[in-house]
Amino acid sequence: MNYIDLLKNSAEKYSSIVCMGLDPVIEDIPEDAGTHGERIFRFYENILNKHIQKNIFPGAVKPNYAFYAQYGIDGISALEKIMKIYKAAGIPVILDYKRGDIGKTAKAYAKEAFDFFDADSVTLSPFLGYDSIEPYIKEYPDKGYYILTKTSNSSSGEIQDIKSDNKEIFIHVAELILKWYHPGIGSVAGATYPEQLEKISNIFIGSGKEIPFLIPGAGTQGGSIEEVIKVIKRSSDIRIHRINASSSLNYAYKTFKDLKYDDASVEALKKMNDEINGLS
Repeated sequence: MNYIDLLKNSAEKYSSIVCMGLDPVIEDIPEDAGTHGERIFRFYENILNKHIQKNIFPGAVKPNYAFYAQYGIDGISALEKIMKIYKAAGIPVILDYKRGDIGKTAKAYAKEAFDFFDADSVTLSPFLGYDSIEPYIKEYPDKGYYILTKTSNSSSGEIQDIKSDNKEIFIHVAELILKWYHPGIGSVAGATYPEQLEKISNIFIGSGKEIPFLIPGAGTQGGSIEEVIKVIKRSSDIRIHRINASSSLNYAYKTFKDLKYDDASVEALKKMNDEINGLS
């Protein structure tokens, strides 16, 4: 099964196009026993078990490499185990590590992502051009590759909105995604910039190609789910897109104060699933 089919199947199976970011902050994890890695693993294992128990799932998960690497080998070990249990549950796993290098180095990163971690897809920076993207596609043609296009952070415009030939850099990147097209190549575009998301979407819709969006910024960053749905429901198949939220789902116990952290996380996910499904 290629990555596009995996996205469609999981969206149907779980009635969800939510991507749940798995970003551990040890100070916010209400597990006390064991090493940092053991606490992180137990936290996400308990949340996954609650997904299974209540039959409420995300359409993908996205562990951010840096949140694990900050805790050293113990954190990386937790990342490997967490990715394994979510994949075993049939949930697509996007390894968010925003790599951008060339040649043998890019090939080594791809090997780490797809052989060692067994990720279904990765996030990649296009700053070094196609030389930094090709090794992933060439060596792992059935995987997914999300290219940073218009990111959700407040200073993204310092580079991404610069104009060249009367077009913003993010538009040039979107056009390059079409030029580099291979099934599974996608775009990272933030919910915090719905107008730019629509511009990018219009480029892809006109191509007739299925290019999945990974859309961060819909949770704590304040991006509008309603605005995002207005854009992506115009595409050929909404099932290929994923709207990401991390902290608002991971640490929902801070909002649902009468629930345990695993119950709270699943309740927050249910609310997000219901909102998206109601709009789409």
